[in-house]
Amino acid sequence: MTRPISTEDLDHVLEHSRAAWDGARNARVFLTGGTGFFGTWLTESFAHANERLGLGAALVILSRDPDAAISRVPRLAQLPGVSFHRGDVRQFALPEGGFTHVINAAAESSQQGHVGNHRHMFDTIVDGTRRTLELARHAGARNYLLVSSGAVYGSQPPELSHVPEDFAGAPPLGVASSGYGEGKRAAEVLSAIEAERGALSVRVARCFAFVGPHLPLDIHFAIGNFIRDAMRGGPIRIRGDGTAVRSYLYTADLAAWLWTLALGERAAGAYNVGSENALTILETAQGSRAVFDLRKTGSPYVRVLRN
Repeated sequence: MTRPISTEDLDHVLEHSRAAWDGARNARVFLTGGTGFFGTWLTESFAHANERLGLGAALVILSRDPDAAISRVPRLAQLPGVSFHRGDVRQFALPEGGFTHVINAAAESSQQGHVGNHRHMFDTIVDGTRRTLELARHAGARNYLLVSSGAVYGSQPPELSHVPEDFAGAPPLGVASSGYGEGKRAAEVLSAIEAERGALSVRVARCFAFVGPHLPLDIHFAIGNFIRDAMRGGPIRIRGDGTAVRSYLYTADLAAWLWTLALGERAAGAYNVGSENALTILETAQGSRAVFDLRKTGSPYVRVLRN
């Protein structure tokens, strides 16, 4: 059973997205991916803001199995203004009533490591985007937020420390493992086509790397693996030579930015969401070691496993 996000973190989200919440007064928001890594932060921070600010808002979470989700995280059934709609993001029945905002956060990057089916991942992203756009049109929503990924840019050139939104990179062509990045690119195109109709303000959040509560520790996230290794007493294992660069944003700041884009008056378009501070994988591993102070264990604290 996962622990609730701390009140301190939830207050941080609210403080740093406060201006956007005026757009949620009496709002009805539809959210996909609401029980995943990103979604848990969105769901709990929504309920916190709803209660603290007296918004009178409602959040409807799409879930293939709401009962299983609530069994895994019982507090979801008690959060103010939060309810569930049963269905698969690719083909769910459209719920009754209108929605002011739609947030499509299904098929986030944390799913890449354990889905293991590139076709399923691609279809979930593309068909899910198509269906949530249909919902937005049907329900008269004014804002649509697509949670995309920095994977749309492909591999980051080593000489480029920060990727701008107009960077023209792309995932490798004709490669099955590009299903995630290409799926997000197709989802962005579908969203842009819908935005051309003029009735819907479409914002795209291209998310990079994050760290914080609810981060999976046993899939492909390097920092999650390092934390897992450190919690076990080390060694912290690096696969590769440790020179690859990442930037990690704390998840409370992630949630604040996603709510700012979803609810606020930002111009339609694509926005990179991530930290400005670049770290090599080796520096990240050493930072994890310092937090857990593995010097006391006598373990070789960082072990580089070159490919």
